[in-house]
Amino acid sequence: MTTYDLTTLGEAQIRLTVPRGDRLATCRELRLTPAGSEANVAGLLAQLDRRTAFASVIPHGDLAQRFIDEYRAVGVDLSYCVRCEGRMALYFMEPGDPPLPAKVVYDRLYTRFREIRPETFDWDGLLDTRVLFVTGITAALTDNTGDTVAWAVREAARRGVKVALDVNYRSLLWTADKARSVLEPLLEHVAILFCSRPDGIKVFGLEGDGPAVNAALRGRYGLDHVVSTDAIHGCYYCGIEGERVYGIEPVRVTDRPGAGDALVGGALHGYLNGNVMEGVNYGLRTSKLALTHYGDLTHLTPSELEIPTTADILR
Repeated sequence: MTTYDLTTLGEAQIRLTVPRGDRLATCRELRLTPAGSEANVAGLLAQLDRRTAFASVIPHGDLAQRFIDEYRAVGVDLSYCVRCEGRMALYFMEPGDPPLPAKVVYDRLYTRFREIRPETFDWDGLLDTRVLFVTGITAALTDNTGDTVAWAVREAARRGVKVALDVNYRSLLWTADKARSVLEPLLEHVAILFCSRPDGIKVFGLEGDGPAVNAALRGRYGLDHVVSTDAIHGCYYCGIEGERVYGIEPVRVTDRPGAGDALVGGALHGYLNGNVMEGVNYGLRTSKLALTHYGDLTHLTPSELEIPTTADILR
């Protein structure tokens, strides 16, 4: 038996959010919440009784402690995190309301995480797992982080560990051409790929609607499982379990960041159970829950995957 169900690595961050109806240049207060795509996935799965671990390079100080407290509290093993002197990665967000889009400003240059190399982490421990989860966000930060993600994927595959990759393209971090040059060689080692329709078009040069891009990703790269999203237009699965189109139920949005990570976490919960199609159903439920409360980490209990239809207070 492996020690973990899922392990991952990424940069620990703090999000500072402008109150709705204000702008970063004029606001007088900010909401502080810990953040990190990979940590969000590990945190959600930990709440579903999965054994997870997150690796990073985290500075000392109060902001870092706030991050550690958030994810440790839900059961994520942070013992593979390397502590150091330095600064915490930050990002600022204006939520936006139509016609004004949401806006993100990163403040994460010169962090020690950007200097990581494969030898930074204990891979004998981290790869004692069923699944290694990586994202394009971490691969995008520097050549060092990209090389470390690529090394980890190849080493996981060599050891027989399944690899899950979320493309999660961020145009503020790298170009689509650079993303493709780094991520495409990894796909031969990937068991389950998460890639939105827009990312499939921008990064991999595909064309078509959601189901077409979803199927093209699987066909081109020979992947076991591909899960794609297309905002409110739908969610799609293509893989060894078949093909399926999932409808999206719009919900009132309290706070948007973390909803995509919640979908990925729910789908991986199903993958670990041997049923990705059902996992996508979990993911659609967890992503709706993610939109109901503040913070990048979705807080839930296993029973909440069966969302009640009553409007009454649960007593």
